[in-house]
Amino acid sequence: MTDSNMSFLGRISLAVGTFFNILGDRELAAGVRRLRDGNLPVAAPVAAPVAAPVAAPAPQAAPAPRELKQASPEAALQLLGLLQRDARFVDFVEEDIAGYSDAQIGAAARLVHDGCRAVLREHFTIRPVREEAEGSRVTVPDGFDATAIRLTGNVVGSAPFNGNISHRGWRAAEVRLPRLAERHDATVIAPAEVEL
Repeated sequence: MTDSNMSFLGRISLAVGTFFNILGDRELAAGVRRLRDGNLPVAAPVAAPVAAPVAAPAPQAAPAPRELKQASPEAALQLLGLLQRDARFVDFVEEDIAGYSDAQIGAAARLVHDGCRAVLREHFTIRPVREEAEGSRVTVPDGFDATAIRLTGNVVGSAPFNGNISHRGWRAAEVRLPRLAERHDATVIAPAEVEL
């Protein structure tokens, strides 16, 4: 399977893993932001678009490549532990669901959804990136924040762009993860249970 033809579950797995890595590493988050802004290091290959020819934008000096440091995974592991504790998230994702009916999967997904939602609401304040209702007509000005707004569809020309909001986006306005004891092993997402 090619990278551009990744399955839905594969994309979910990639998104969750990337989410946790970005939470744990500011430099990685900054690197992802630069990538989304189109500020790729000189050595990074860029695929040519397959759309109709468009006037090339003025060349911009590429920023000097920066070394990415290893992510500190504690915050990501802590969040994963909370999702497991309150939503059985890891149990659900690691379960082979091929033998279950859609109704059984849906019932389990409802419980996981409720638990995940409770964790998000307890530990994060999440706000929409755009306040307008989905479907609203908006103008995206020149110099817009490409990490907060992704243009989709027939993107031709230069800003300002006029379009409809298909998704309002989400932004973490506040993070309230509990403090960890110094000797806490964050790699233990859920302890093994031994019934006596």
